[in-house]
Amino acid sequence: MAHSFRGEHILHGNQFTRESLKEIMDQAREFESKMGSRELLEMMKGKVLATLFFEPSTRTRLSFEAAMHRLGGAVISVASGATSSAAKGETIADTARTVSQYADVLVIRHPMVGSAQEAAGAASIPVLNGGDGAGQHPTQALMDVYTIEKELGTLENITVAMVGDLKNGRTVHALSALLKLYPVDLVFVAPPALKMPGEITAELKQKGVQVTETERLENALSCDLIYMTRIQKERFSDPADYDKIRGVYVLNEEILKGTKKEPVIMHPLPRVDEIAVDVDSHAGAAYFRQVQNGVYVRMALLAMVTGAV
Repeated sequence: MAHSFRGEHILHGNQFTRESLKEIMDQAREFESKMGSRELLEMMKGKVLATLFFEPSTRTRLSFEAAMHRLGGAVISVASGATSSAAKGETIADTARTVSQYADVLVIRHPMVGSAQEAAGAASIPVLNGGDGAGQHPTQALMDVYTIEKELGTLENITVAMVGDLKNGRTVHALSALLKLYPVDLVFVAPPALKMPGEITAELKQKGVQVTETERLENALSCDLIYMTRIQKERFSDPADYDKIRGVYVLNEEILKGTKKEPVIMHPLPRVDEIAVDVDSHAGAAYFRQVQNGVYVRMALLAMVTGAV
């Protein structure tokens, strides 16, 4: 039986099954095809998306807004907490209740872990988590899975390296939750202070995923896919601690010369210095293709949770 996403919140990578993932991927592929043929889409005409971003964003906010416009809908937006009533002390719950009176679907990004869940508990419309602090970023993970399947042709029997700030990286937290549904091997490359949280690693192993933890970037080079992440300055309370660890992993042309095969390279962006620009010309450099895929996946999610498809 097909999974109905109508009215559903998208909050955490753990909420999906292989079957529900396939439905999202199939719908995203359909929208990609329609966009390629320049078909005019209007299934969201008359519907409104609200984007509430209390942390900076380029790709997530703009791709959601582009997705809504591509489907014929409208967008209202708060691009900074300083421009909303949050600056006056309004709670996330009250903001969500208020926005529910204006819109048909809500995307929220907030620095507090659990913020999207709090909004969903109060809202009367579907809520999509656009990133809750160091918690989860499920829509990024969905577009990542879509990209991996396009780039490698499969999600099975592959080896994926995740590199960088795995402790605070909501993108890798959510992606790990999705990849555990498939027979994959994961290599976590991080300094000791930024290791993947133990509860995530333990759950992956309990699900039968082969997990290797290392501090050496060289151990990622034999993988089918290298998923780079930046060291997140905003997650450090002491700037000196960030300065000590910044630049610990840098993927560049010289390092890639040592690979026996051309790995697919992904990154949730923005990059700082962890992928050198000389890598951009590699056939496997997929991070800007990844950005484009985000529009198709977010089109699928918006249409599915509002019942437009």
